[in-house]
This record gives sequence, C-alpha cells and structure tokens, in this order.
Amino acid sequence: MARHIVIGKGPVGAATARLLDEQGHEVVVLSRSGGDGSVALDVTDTASLRQATKGAEVIYNCAGPAYHRWPTDWPPIANALLDAAESSGAVLVTTGNLYGYGPVDGPLTEDLPLAGTGTKARVRIGMWRDASARHEAGRIRMTEARASDFFGPGVTGTGHLAQRLMPALLAGRAVRMIGNPDAPHSFTYVPDIARALVRLGADERAWGRAWHVPTAPPLSTREAVRQLCRLAGLPPAKVGRIPWWPLHLAGLVNPMLGELREVQYQFDRPFVLDSQAYTATFGEAPTPIDEALGATVEWWRARLGR
Repeated sequence: MARHIVIGKGPVGAATARLLDEQGHEVVVLSRSGGDGSVALDVTDTASLRQATKGAEVIYNCAGPAYHRWPTDWPPIANALLDAAESSGAVLVTTGNLYGYGPVDGPLTEDLPLAGTGTKARVRIGMWRDASARHEAGRIRMTEARASDFFGPGVTGTGHLAQRLMPALLAGRAVRMIGNPDAPHSFTYVPDIARALVRLGADERAWGRAWHVPTAPPLSTREAVRQLCRLAGLPPAKVGRIPWWPLHLAGLVNPMLGELREVQYQFDRPFVLDSQAYTATFGEAPTPIDEALGATVEWWRARLGR
C-alpha cells in the first residue's frame, strides 16, 4: 500500500483523496486549518512538510490560496512542495490551470508558449518553470494537470457552474452571468481532475511535462444552462449578462472582484481547452457531459434542499 499526500481539502483535494482511498492507498490530507479529515499543517513550514511527506510515493498539490493573494501565498507554498518532493523522492503532481497561456486565438494545447503577462499568469508560469528546472536537473520528478473552470459535486465557489448559477437556476429564476453567454467555454469536471492527478502520479510517461485534463467539448453559458434545466426537469431559464463596469468599480474596494480584470478575456471570447494529447496517451476520456451535469444538479439539489 503506497503512501500518498494530498495538499488541500477543497473540491479537487477531497475528490483526489477519495479516489486514492477507494484504490486502497494510505492517504494523508494536509491543510492549513485541519478538519474534514485533514491534518492541520502550514505547508510553507518546510521542515514540518518534509517530516509529513517522508516515505510518500506521490504528493498532490491541490492547494487553493485566496484568489487575490496568489502573488504572496503561492511562491512559498510551491517552493516548500518542491523541497518536500526533493527530500522525500515523491513524485510531485500539481493541479494547474490555463492562465499561463494568456489570451489565445483557437483551442489551448500543451505546446503553446506560456505567454501570459498578468499577475496571476506570471505566478503560475514561475511555479512551472521552477518545477521544470528541478526536474531537468534530476532533483525531482514532477508533472502538472491543467484544467479549465471546474465544476461538479462539492464545488461551491463563484465559477460559471457553481454559486453564480446553480441556486438561481434551481429556484426557477433568471440567471445573470458575466461575460458573453454565447462564447464557447470549456468546463472541467472535478472527478476527471482527480482521476488525471492520480494517473499522472503513477505513470512515468507523464513526468516532466504538463497535461490537459480530459474535458468535454465546450459549451456556452447559455447552452450549459439549457442542459442543466433539462436535466433538472425545469423549463429553460433566461440568461442575462452582468456588465463589466460595475464589477470593475466594485473591484476598487473588493480585491476578489478586482482580480477579474486580468481574466476578462476568458469570459468574453471563446475559451476552449484541447485535451486530446492526454486521451491519446492514457486512453481516458472525459466523463460524458450529461452524466457530469446531472451529478452536479443532484448535489446542488441536496445541498439546497430542493
């Protein structure tokens, strides 16, 4: 039975821990606050993290610093994890995103340059380059699973298919979203992210490069709402658009809203992830979209008592 360390108890970390447990592995979840089956540990405390990861086969970075604190919080977390992977000999698998590519015309593939210039993009690019440098020097083994906006059971944040949409939809109200409701957008199902993380940590072919998590064909927000209503047995909900100007104005005092300006392009134009390289290499396809959206509806109904 292998020992696996999951950093973070959010939706991705929890799903990854469950999958590893189902496979019969020893799983330890580390989080700053503890609780929910996790062990309290400040992962920036390098000495404590090294001790906690001794004997680990794989370390999964599923941490999720507050959106507006990425520049201050991510570097010490990432560096401590690199040191722990080097000390323990464990494979480091990082949950990544698509910010590093910046605005791109056409589908996003892993061979695109990391040309993003925004603050959050530079943070993620720096993390990737630091990890790659240690891998190329033979000091660690690492890989990264990059996903688009994720959704599914347990996801309660402000993403497209979560807190911003589901409560209103299930209450039969109109839905108001930021960005272009008709722009194609990729959504990645959290159980597929967990499955990819576990696969990449165990397969030598994955190490030393980034992979896009298997993701269903893109949907516009309007199409997603239509399918969610159908699966929920509800009449189609009206979809409205929230203009950017009040959000930018509110961002002057709300740091979370202020961060949206950098990624506005992800909401206003097509944002499509291509995961064919992963599927061709590992033979795993994304969960069918109706199954994924249906599970999301049922989880939200249970959460909201509807």
